Amino acid sequence: MFLGHFGAGFAAKKLDKRLSLGTLFLAAQWQDLILPVFLILDIERIRIDPGNTMFTPVDFVYYPFSHGFLSIIIWGALFTGAYFILKRNARGAFILGGLVLSHWVLDWIAHRPDLPIIPGSEIKTGLGLWNTIAATILVEGIIFFVGIFLYVRITKAKNRSGNIGLWSLIIFFILVYIMNLLGPPPPSEEPFAYVGLAQWLFVIWAYWLDRNRKVSV
Repeated sequence: MFLGHFGAGFAAKKLDKRLSLGTLFLAAQWQDLILPVFLILDIERIRIDPGNTMFTPVDFVYYPFSHGFLSIIIWGALFTGAYFILKRNARGAFILGGLVLSHWVLDWIAHRPDLPIIPGSEIKTGLGLWNTIAATILVEGIIFFVGIFLYVRITKAKNRSGNIGLWSLIIFFILVYIMNLLGPPPPSEEPFAYVGLAQWLFVIWAYWLDRNRKVSV
């Protein structure tokens, strides 16, 4: 998934208004933020295989450390512990840990059975939503726009940047989604990894955006 993860980040602002949208995006998208790093370091592997699913040409060959079920539990625990130590906010810490875990749940719905349970195991899982383009768009769209609705309900712009920045981010998300869906597949694995690093810009954008908006309720 792509939009679904960010939709979860938007929605989680309602659960603890002290959490920055940037931190929420960081937790919700953590696995896809570190995957490109692991690919570049040759710790994990993908291959470009048009037709692998109807929705994406990427075959996730080996990625137990970023996307394995056991790894997600560990990452979630680390997020929870680190945030609590830094901020002494138990509620926020558990929300962030839950967002990390939500990434695996949403991927489990979307992916074909390629999500590993533990490193070294051949047991993999996934419900295969990506095998149906219309259903994928519908499910992701619902999560994304519900998340935006909740975020807009509880925040308002402090200034013009807070308003323009939000809608520009939403439009940019949608354009990236359309380009990924309709554009040509990546020419090889390496460009996929380096383009994936650009997702960190969404986290930075969200931190900036949240500083230009305030909680309204």
